[in-house]
Order: sequence, then structure tokens, then C-alpha cells
Amino acid sequence: MRSARVGRSGLTVSKLCLGTWYFGGPTPYDEALALMRAALDGGITFWDTSDHYNAGGSESVIGRGLRELGVRDEIVLATKVFYPMGPGPNDRGGGRRYLLRELDAQLKRLQTDWIDVYMLHRSDFDTPLDETIETLDACVKAGKIRYWGTSTFPAWRVAEAWWRSELRGWTHPICEEAPYNLLDRRVEADRVRFLREYGLGFFTWSSIAGGLLTGKYAVNANENPPPGTRLKDMHERYQTRLGPATLEKAQALATLARSAGLDPIHLAVAWVLQQDVVTSACIGPRTREQLLPYVQAVDVTLDRGVLDEIDRIVPPGSAYADFHDTSGWLVGPLSQV
Repeated sequence: MRSARVGRSGLTVSKLCLGTWYFGGPTPYDEALALMRAALDGGITFWDTSDHYNAGGSESVIGRGLRELGVRDEIVLATKVFYPMGPGPNDRGGGRRYLLRELDAQLKRLQTDWIDVYMLHRSDFDTPLDETIETLDACVKAGKIRYWGTSTFPAWRVAEAWWRSELRGWTHPICEEAPYNLLDRRVEADRVRFLREYGLGFFTWSSIAGGLLTGKYAVNANENPPPGTRLKDMHERYQTRLGPATLEKAQALATLARSAGLDPIHLAVAWVLQQDVVTSACIGPRTREQLLPYVQAVDVTLDRGVLDEIDRIVPPGSAYADFHDTSGWLVGPLSQV
């Protein structure tokens, strides 16, 4: 497993990040523990979760697993905060009251004294950004978190966070985490240039576009989704993500992968990892068996001919599926053809 420095910080992470959205939900504890072991065996020492994943269940599973495996010091642990964790108006967002209370709850669930990377899961446009950053700075100084960052923020909001930190002498954000895959390349027209210029790390999520880039969906699959797939089980949500050309483009990319002698998953993940702005790609296997193709993709290098054909099918900055649909801000329209 290769590793990379997170922007200009002193932190290094593995190029693949174990995403744990399924932990505490569809993936039971024994399978999650096997996945954590397999990730370690594959050199994946960067793990990502959120209090929002299965109402804290993912964090609880990771905390139990870290203790059982005895590997807390080996793992760069990231978690996130923003989404509602209760019915009250102060049970969500980026306000000081909520952040301080929720961070203590997260540390308890994770069974650790500190979090390596603490990310704002989305931008709270209703709370003064100074209040949020000052609180995070205090948490760094208290030793509860080592670094902080953002997730799915517009470029101007990441820039505002960086400059407010600079002007006030607070700890700077070190990273942005955002959806980036062959069906949604809009970060190339929004955040990428800023991240390069200011030296922030870039963690990506949904490398295989929620399974759309695995090659398993026919062009007409939206009308009759295969049983046991996300397109079937989360059909209502996926209706907000699919555009008129989504599955056609996904099939064209799968055909390209196979013509190059690759599994479609290898093409999708290798392409993300081959982008020089990407620090680490967050992956979300539900089972240990699903982990292997991701690990194999680390050793795949796409040649210039394949990269050019990818750009022909899905041009830079384009989007044929909407993985920013929960961002809370207008990212841009989907491409139609």
C-alpha cells in the first residue's frame, strides 16, 4: 500500500481509506471486524467514519474493533460531525454547544482519547464560521483532535475557513473530503485548483459511484433494478442522482475497462488514485470479499490512451450522476449527452 502526505501538514495516510458507512448497519460486527483485519493486512491504515453513520453505530463498531485488535496507534482515524443526532435544534450543525458535546460522545463511542482528523460533514451556513473554527481550534489545543478539515464544502467556503484561521491565528484546516468519480468530476471545476494552491489534502468518496461503475448495471437497469443492489434497495435516493445518460456512460466506461483487460472497479479506482491532487480514496466495502478489488486497483496504472478515452467519454469537469446531492449548495447541472 502506498501512502501520501496530507497537503502541507505533518500527517501521512494510506492511499486507500477504509470507509465504514455500513458498520453498525448492513455489516454486522463479526464481518466488520474481519474487514478491519483485512484492511490492516492490505496496508489500509486510514479509516473514516461519522457520527451520522447508523446513528453512531459505525463509530461504536470501530471503537470496539480498535480495542479488540489493539491497533489504535497504528490507525489514522477520521470522523465527521454535522448531521442531526437528536430531535432538538441544538442536536446538529457547527455550533459550539453541539460540537463540544458531540465530540465527547464520539470519543466515548470510538473508545479513544483523540481523533486524528475531525471533519465538518457538511457546511453549516446558519452558524458563524468563526464560532465553528474557534471551537475546533480549542479542541486541537485540548488534545481531543489532532487536525480538522471539511467535507463536501464549496471552494469559496473552504477558502473562507482557511483565511479566517490565518487571520485569527487558529489551526488551519488540512483537507477537504468530497465525492469524486468518473460520473461526477465537478470538483475539477470547483475545488481542485484551490486545494493545490493552498496545499490542502484531498480525500475522495464514492470512487465507484455507489456501485454504478462496477459494470453490473444495464443501460435500462433504472426501470428494473437488479435485486440486492443499491439501485434497487435505495431506488428513491438514486433517482436524485441519476441523469438521462448515467447508465449509458457507466456502460461505456465498463466496456473500455474490459477492452483494456481490467475489471471496471479497477479502472474507476485507479483513475481516482492517478489524479495528482488526490491524497486518499475512501472506499466502502460491505464485506471482506468486496475489499480485494480495491486493494488490487492500487497497483493498476492507466496508460495515456485509456486516460484520453476516459476524457472523451466523460470530459473533465462534467457530471453524469449527482453525488453532491446532499451538499446543501448548488454545484452545477448534470451533463445531458
